[in-house]
Amino acid sequence: MINFDNSAPVRLKGVGDGFWITLDPSHPEDVLKSEIDKLFKNLKHLTIGAGVVIDIGGAKGHDDLIDTLREYLKDTFEVSKVSAPPEKRSIPTERIRQRDLSKGWKHHRSDVLMLQGRVRSGQKIETKKHLVITGDVNPGSEICAGGNVIVLGKLSGKVHAGCPRDEEAIIFALEFKPTQVKIGEVAAAGIDEEFSAKPEFACVEDEGIVVKDYMKANPFRKMPWPQTI
Repeated sequence: MINFDNSAPVRLKGVGDGFWITLDPSHPEDVLKSEIDKLFKNLKHLTIGAGVVIDIGGAKGHDDLIDTLREYLKDTFEVSKVSAPPEKRSIPTERIRQRDLSKGWKHHRSDVLMLQGRVRSGQKIETKKHLVITGDVNPGSEICAGGNVIVLGKLSGKVHAGCPRDEEAIIFALEFKPTQVKIGEVAAAGIDEEFSAKPEFACVEDEGIVVKDYMKANPFRKMPWPQTI
């Protein structure tokens, strides 16, 4: 972990698989960029694809500064995502989560549709829920879900997650080779690159669909504990 003097205009520490920047927005923009340069240049390749949180300590009226620094970090150091600090959970929310960890989910009605077996060519599966398939999805098939799509096998054919407008949904497969992908209202053609049998997932970033290596960019890693969905 990297941690610097509290009196510095910009402080940096490692958090999980990314970095947390705490800065004083009263300093000029060029000073903040210069301090960020000093800290990030020491990290070299570690910033590539990393997530970054910018914390201004609750100060208001600095949206333009944050937007400028967000683009600067992405363009200069190739970070993947720049976000604000997560809101602190309230005590009632904590109690609900603790309940889920103990016995709450035993009586929970699931919003997940789970199927076992191969989805064959010509078959179409539609659900308003999250969809989990333990088996292959063959070319010529079509699946459509209101939430996430998780395929514990090879994914081919057409797949639509987050139907109709949820762009926070993801599509995951142990072997990712669909002919068409759609998340919410964002669509993309199939993957043209050479196929490799490894777990991957698709998500929406910058108004487009990107496919990531699950082992390098696990979308579930930041979840604090099991939650009912």
